[in-house]
Amino acid sequence: MTQEFKPFEMTTTPKLLEKIQAWQQYLLTERRLSDLTGKSYLFDLKEFFDFLFQHIGHEIDIPDLKELKITDFRSFLTWRADQKVARSSMARSVSCLKNFFKFLVREGLVHNDAIMAVKSARVGHGLPHPLTAEDAKKFLDLAKDMAKTSWEGYRDKALYTLLYGCGLRISEALSLNVKDVINNPQVLVITGKGNKQRLVPVLPAVHHELFLYLKHHPHPMPDAPFFVGTRGDRINPGVVQRNVRFIRRAMGLPDTVTPHAFRHSFATHLLQGGGDLRTVQELLGHASLSATQRYTEITTEHLEQVYEHAHPRAHSK
Repeated sequence: MTQEFKPFEMTTTPKLLEKIQAWQQYLLTERRLSDLTGKSYLFDLKEFFDFLFQHIGHEIDIPDLKELKITDFRSFLTWRADQKVARSSMARSVSCLKNFFKFLVREGLVHNDAIMAVKSARVGHGLPHPLTAEDAKKFLDLAKDMAKTSWEGYRDKALYTLLYGCGLRISEALSLNVKDVINNPQVLVITGKGNKQRLVPVLPAVHHELFLYLKHHPHPMPDAPFFVGTRGDRINPGVVQRNVRFIRRAMGLPDTVTPHAFRHSFATHLLQGGGDLRTVQELLGHASLSATQRYTEITTEHLEQVYEHAHPRAHSK
């Protein structure tokens, strides 16, 4: 048994644990959730069974799940709320439980409508925090200057230019191999969430930085990772995040400047420049248009700021 399932041994019977393992495999293979989401769901389920173990007073078995009432699920959410859990995590817990119980229905084991009647707290979405175009340019230049070695400077500038110029997630950029870049320099084939692929055009400025770095790449073999660390293996996202923190502090930028902020900046600046919302959605790889529409709120806010600052009638009574 892998380490991640060990905590369940204390609260569930072997038969139920077997179904939990099958559910986790289902999430990763059939639902194609990312490893991170799968682990988050597993953590939420562990919390639920920890609560039930205390609530019921014995190991949880499959028949126990059939008897749960809506008050039991609400008691769990109250217990989580007492732990000062964020609303987003509470919403994920409800999603996790509904998914797990649907899986049990599919397996012909449990049918419990109570969980489907549970509503999670609404999660308000905060606006993304893009960089200004000027700060983005300064950041890219400073990334090269502040690197420990010359080749790392080319690497870091190429990476941040790619995030900003193509709107990639950090995981998408770091998963690229050398052949992914050199086989078709004008277009990248990006594998995003749920293993969905999309085509992202490479702007000339991005192309320039990628191939400039490639000339200094320590191991530019076709199957090698494109962005590598000092040991020659694929660079860890934590290293990138640490480097971003170092640069933003040097520039006096807020904590909202993260690797993901370049993706926000890409979308926001495209829309501010007149880009079509549907096109931006496709470039970002968003499954729904609502996820992309958040950026229109930023552009509206930007237009209001420009008006307030520049229009001669803005401050008239």
